[in-house]
Amino acid sequence: MPAEISATTPTDVIDPCAPPGSAGRALRVDIDLGDRSYPILIGAGLLDAAGTWNHLPRAARALIVTNSTVGPMYAQRLLAALAPHYGSVGLHQLPDGEAHKDWSNLQTIFDALLEQGADRKTTLFALGGGVVGDMTGFAAACYMRGVPFVQVPTTLLAQVDSSVGGKTGINHPLGKNMVGAFYQPLQVVCDLDTLRTLPERELSAGLAEVIKYGPIADLQFLAWIEQSMAALRQRDPAALAYAVRRSCEIKASVVGQDERESGLRAILNFGHTFGHAIEAGMGYGNWLHGEAVGCGMVMAAELSMRLGLVDVTYVQRLRRVVQAAGLPVQAPVLQAGGNVARYLELMRVDKKAEAGQIRFVVVDASGHARMQSAPDDMVADVIDACCRG
Repeated sequence: MPAEISATTPTDVIDPCAPPGSAGRALRVDIDLGDRSYPILIGAGLLDAAGTWNHLPRAARALIVTNSTVGPMYAQRLLAALAPHYGSVGLHQLPDGEAHKDWSNLQTIFDALLEQGADRKTTLFALGGGVVGDMTGFAAACYMRGVPFVQVPTTLLAQVDSSVGGKTGINHPLGKNMVGAFYQPLQVVCDLDTLRTLPERELSAGLAEVIKYGPIADLQFLAWIEQSMAALRQRDPAALAYAVRRSCEIKASVVGQDERESGLRAILNFGHTFGHAIEAGMGYGNWLHGEAVGCGMVMAAELSMRLGLVDVTYVQRLRRVVQAAGLPVQAPVLQAGGNVARYLELMRVDKKAEAGQIRFVVVDASGHARMQSAPDDMVADVIDACCRG
């Protein structure tokens, strides 16, 4: 691997308004990007804790962007927490689901900002999962050429992956996340209490992104995930806290070394080349992102084996842990009579492709990952094998 991924030591952050051992106590993991550095706060009860929001810059206005599922559960609580810090706090609700991550729904965020007279100091708050975070961040990057925003992820997938690192964007019918920008938030607030209301399927989808960090960076973490899977699926608070913390530590280290994915950061896309093809080929929203990534990791491990980087035991191990998380391990057929051709077509428009050549994140047995291309006939064999189950 071209660079080391460090195991940072989180800082313990205490809300002065919270008694010892109570909600409002958080761990802080920092992303080091010079003058654009920011903290990730991880803990229970952070949504309502005064100390969560005290250090954000003050402005006349703020806008909470959420969706039709998360909004009714948490928007009023966030609005009440932010009210002392802003002259007015607006609320904009998007429809829920990956199928709505598009230009027309992005436009409604701009409409809300303009209707409320938002200026360059107006702060956006992304309250929801990965779709809300990506769209709000992209809107913040574009409105008046850049306004501040804060990530408040309420799904496991968003807490361990999409809210961290500044990737924002929307989908195009021909490719996932093909339109977007790198734009860093002021802060990420992972309130672990929000995971209590997460549907089982969404929890499993988030576990895919947790699992990802083991093969690419930390095999000890992968072993911990295997041992802790039952506790994670039962939403044990201590297990979830460690899973979010360690995932954020690894991602923070990678992003700090390669913010714009010119090299090392690409390893965070393990399983995503196959996974994005599944999402686009099935139609956005039919498989959740994490479901597609989980299956995509099995396919990427299979490719790694065919490239001589891992053995069949490794592939079987990864298949077992993905399946234990409640995720699919058999790839869907995207097109009868032309399944391989359809997969290859979709993967050639992946962001990691170069000059039409598909590039994959592959792993070795030592817990390292790298980008590599592979012959089409080898990739075809992987697709055929994984679609048969």
